[in-house]
Amino acid sequence: MNTITRGLAATTIIVKRVNVAVEKSLRIVDKFNFMLTIFMLEVVANTLFGEQAVLCGGASQLIMYGFETLIEAGYQPEVAYFECLHELKLIVDLMYEGGIAKQRWSVSDTAEFGDYVSGPRVIDERVKENMKAVLEDIKNGAFAERFITDMDNGSPEFTKFREQGEQHPIEKTGRELRKLMAWVKSHDTDYVEGTAAR
Repeated sequence: MNTITRGLAATTIIVKRVNVAVEKSLRIVDKFNFMLTIFMLEVVANTLFGEQAVLCGGASQLIMYGFETLIEAGYQPEVAYFECLHELKLIVDLMYEGGIAKQRWSVSDTAEFGDYVSGPRVIDERVKENMKAVLEDIKNGAFAERFITDMDNGSPEFTKFREQGEQHPIEKTGRELRKLMAWVKSHDTDYVEGTAAR
Protein backbone atom coordinates (compact mmCIF):
# COMPACT_ATOMS: atom_id res chain seq x y z
CA MET A 1 0.00 0.00 0.00
CA ASN A 2 1.43 3.33 -0.93
CA THR A 3 1.44 6.40 1.27
CA ILE A 4 -1.56 8.01 -0.42
CA THR A 5 -3.64 4.86 -0.07
CA ARG A 6 -2.65 4.49 3.58
CA GLY A 7 -3.45 8.17 4.16
CA LEU A 8 -6.89 7.80 2.56
CA ALA A 9 -7.57 4.63 4.58
CA ALA A 10 -6.56 6.38 7.81
CA THR A 11 -8.67 9.42 6.91
CA THR A 12 -11.63 7.16 6.14
CA ILE A 13 -11.24 5.46 9.54
CA ILE A 14 -10.99 8.83 11.27
CA VAL A 15 -14.04 10.17 9.42
CA LYS A 16 -16.01 7.04 10.37
CA ARG A 17 -14.96 7.41 14.00
CA VAL A 18 -15.86 11.12 13.96
CA ASN A 19 -19.23 10.26 12.42
CA VAL A 20 -19.84 7.66 15.14
CA ALA A 21 -18.84 10.20 17.80
CA VAL A 22 -21.07 12.86 16.23
CA GLU A 23 -24.00 10.40 16.08
CA LYS A 24 -23.47 9.50 19.73
CA SER A 25 -23.24 13.18 20.63
CA LEU A 26 -26.43 13.93 18.72
CA ARG A 27 -28.20 11.08 20.51
CA ILE A 28 -26.96 12.51 23.82
CA VAL A 29 -28.09 16.01 22.78
CA ASP A 30 -31.45 14.59 21.68
CA LYS A 31 -31.83 12.79 25.03
CA PHE A 32 -30.80 15.96 26.86
CA ASN A 33 -33.28 18.06 24.85
CA PHE A 34 -35.99 15.48 25.49
CA MET A 35 -35.21 15.43 29.23
CA LEU A 36 -35.10 19.23 29.30
CA THR A 37 -38.46 19.39 27.53
CA ILE A 38 -39.98 16.91 29.98
CA PHE A 39 -38.50 18.86 32.92
CA MET A 40 -39.91 22.15 31.61
CA LEU A 41 -43.34 20.60 31.05
CA GLU A 42 -43.22 19.31 34.61
CA VAL A 43 -42.23 22.71 36.00
CA VAL A 44 -45.00 24.45 34.05
CA ALA A 45 -47.63 21.91 35.14
CA ASN A 46 -46.50 22.16 38.78
CA THR A 47 -46.50 25.96 38.67
CA LEU A 48 -49.96 26.20 37.13
CA PHE A 49 -51.34 23.61 39.53
CA GLY A 50 -49.79 25.25 42.58
CA GLU A 51 -51.12 28.66 41.58
CA GLN A 52 -54.62 27.46 40.76
CA ALA A 53 -55.32 24.76 43.33
CA VAL A 54 -53.28 25.83 46.36
CA LEU A 55 -51.47 29.16 46.44
CA CYS A 56 -53.89 31.50 44.68
CA GLY A 57 -57.19 29.85 43.77
CA GLY A 58 -57.32 27.40 46.65
CA ALA A 59 -56.15 29.81 49.35
CA SER A 60 -58.34 32.69 48.12
CA GLN A 61 -61.44 30.52 47.96
CA LEU A 62 -60.77 28.98 51.38
CA ILE A 63 -60.35 32.45 52.91
CA MET A 64 -63.54 33.77 51.30
CA TYR A 65 -65.57 30.72 52.35
CA GLY A 66 -64.27 31.02 55.91
CA PHE A 67 -65.17 34.71 55.98
CA GLU A 68 -68.63 34.05 54.52
CA THR A 69 -69.29 31.25 57.02
CA LEU A 70 -68.56 33.52 59.99
CA ILE A 71 -70.59 36.44 58.57
CA GLU A 72 -73.56 34.19 57.79
CA ALA A 73 -73.40 32.92 61.40
CA GLY A 74 -73.76 36.52 62.62
CA TYR A 75 -70.15 37.39 63.47
CA GLN A 76 -68.73 40.84 62.79
CA PRO A 77 -66.99 41.17 59.42
CA GLU A 78 -63.96 42.85 61.01
CA VAL A 79 -63.35 39.89 63.33
CA ALA A 80 -63.94 37.42 60.48
CA TYR A 81 -61.45 39.35 58.32
CA PHE A 82 -58.73 39.16 60.98
CA GLU A 83 -59.33 35.48 61.66
CA CYS A 84 -59.60 34.27 58.07
CA LEU A 85 -57.29 36.59 56.12
CA HIS A 86 -55.08 38.87 58.18
CA GLU A 87 -53.64 36.18 60.45
CA LEU A 88 -52.85 33.92 57.50
CA LYS A 89 -49.52 35.72 57.01
CA LEU A 90 -48.41 34.62 60.48
CA ILE A 91 -49.21 30.99 59.65
CA VAL A 92 -47.53 31.13 56.24
CA ASP A 93 -44.41 32.72 57.72
CA LEU A 94 -44.16 29.88 60.25
CA MET A 95 -44.56 27.28 57.50
CA TYR A 96 -41.95 29.09 55.43
CA GLU A 97 -39.52 28.97 58.36
CA GLY A 98 -39.97 25.33 59.32
CA GLY A 99 -42.72 23.59 57.42
CA ILE A 100 -46.11 22.53 58.71
CA ALA A 101 -44.45 21.06 61.82
CA LYS A 102 -43.05 24.48 62.84
CA GLN A 103 -46.46 26.06 62.36
CA ARG A 104 -48.10 23.38 64.52
CA TRP A 105 -45.34 23.73 67.13
CA SER A 106 -45.88 27.50 67.26
CA VAL A 107 -49.66 27.67 67.70
CA SER A 108 -51.67 26.81 70.79
CA ASP A 109 -52.54 23.19 71.57
CA THR A 110 -56.16 24.05 70.82
CA ALA A 111 -55.23 25.35 67.37
CA GLU A 112 -53.00 22.35 66.69
CA PHE A 113 -55.70 19.88 67.76
CA GLY A 114 -58.20 21.72 65.55
CA ASP A 115 -55.70 21.48 62.69
CA TYR A 116 -55.74 17.67 62.96
CA VAL A 117 -59.46 17.29 63.61
CA SER A 118 -61.10 20.00 61.50
CA GLY A 119 -58.63 20.44 58.66
CA PRO A 120 -59.52 17.08 57.07
CA ARG A 121 -63.24 17.81 57.53
CA VAL A 122 -62.94 21.02 55.53
CA ILE A 123 -60.33 19.89 53.01
CA ASP A 124 -61.42 16.30 52.41
CA GLU A 125 -61.04 13.70 49.66
CA ARG A 126 -63.56 15.57 47.47
CA VAL A 127 -61.18 18.53 47.41
CA LYS A 128 -58.36 16.22 46.37
CA GLU A 129 -60.54 14.85 43.54
CA ASN A 130 -61.27 18.42 42.43
CA MET A 131 -57.53 19.12 42.52
CA LYS A 132 -56.93 16.09 40.29
CA ALA A 133 -59.47 17.49 37.82
CA VAL A 134 -57.68 20.87 37.83
CA LEU A 135 -54.38 19.10 37.16
CA GLU A 136 -55.94 17.13 34.31
CA ASP A 137 -57.23 20.38 32.73
CA ILE A 138 -53.67 21.71 32.90
CA LYS A 139 -52.14 18.55 31.44
CA ASN A 140 -54.64 18.13 28.61
CA GLY A 141 -54.55 21.82 27.65
CA ALA A 142 -58.15 22.65 28.57
CA PHE A 143 -57.08 25.42 30.95
CA ALA A 144 -54.66 26.96 28.43
CA GLU A 145 -57.30 26.81 25.71
CA ARG A 146 -59.91 28.49 27.94
CA PHE A 147 -57.45 31.20 29.03
CA ILE A 148 -56.12 31.93 25.54
CA THR A 149 -59.60 31.96 23.99
CA ASP A 150 -60.79 34.39 26.67
CA MET A 151 -57.76 36.66 26.17
CA ASP A 152 -58.17 36.55 22.36
CA ASN A 153 -61.79 37.69 22.79
CA GLY A 154 -61.01 40.69 24.99
CA SER A 155 -61.00 38.74 28.30
CA PRO A 156 -64.72 38.95 29.19
CA GLU A 157 -64.60 35.98 31.58
CA PHE A 158 -61.37 37.18 33.22
CA THR A 159 -62.81 40.69 33.66
CA LYS A 160 -66.04 39.29 35.14
CA PHE A 161 -64.06 37.18 37.63
CA ARG A 162 -62.00 40.22 38.68
CA GLU A 163 -65.09 42.35 39.17
CA GLN A 164 -66.80 39.64 41.22
CA GLY A 165 -63.70 39.25 43.40
CA GLU A 166 -63.45 42.99 43.98
CA GLN A 167 -67.10 43.10 45.08
CA HIS A 168 -66.71 40.37 47.70
CA PRO A 169 -67.47 41.71 51.21
CA ILE A 170 -64.03 40.65 52.46
CA GLU A 171 -62.48 43.25 50.13
CA LYS A 172 -64.62 46.10 51.48
CA THR A 173 -63.91 45.05 55.06
CA GLY A 174 -60.19 44.73 54.34
CA ARG A 175 -59.96 48.16 52.70
CA GLU A 176 -61.50 49.79 55.77
CA LEU A 177 -59.37 47.87 58.26
CA ARG A 178 -56.08 48.41 56.41
CA LYS A 179 -56.65 52.18 56.62
CA LEU A 180 -56.36 51.75 60.40
CA MET A 181 -53.22 49.61 60.25
CA ALA A 182 -50.23 51.96 60.13
CA TRP A 183 -47.90 48.94 60.15
CA VAL A 184 -49.35 47.51 56.91
CA LYS A 185 -47.83 49.25 53.93
CA SER A 186 -48.04 48.38 50.25
CA HIS A 187 -44.68 48.65 48.53
CA ASP A 188 -46.26 48.68 45.07
CA THR A 189 -46.53 52.31 44.05
CA ASP A 190 -48.77 51.49 41.07
CA TYR A 191 -51.26 49.36 43.03
CA VAL A 192 -54.80 50.74 43.35
CA GLU A 193 -56.38 49.63 46.65
CA GLY A 194 -59.18 47.10 46.19
CA THR A 195 -58.60 46.12 42.58
CA ALA A 196 -56.69 43.30 40.90
CA ALA A 197 -56.59 45.15 37.58
CA ARG A 198 -53.16 46.12 36.28
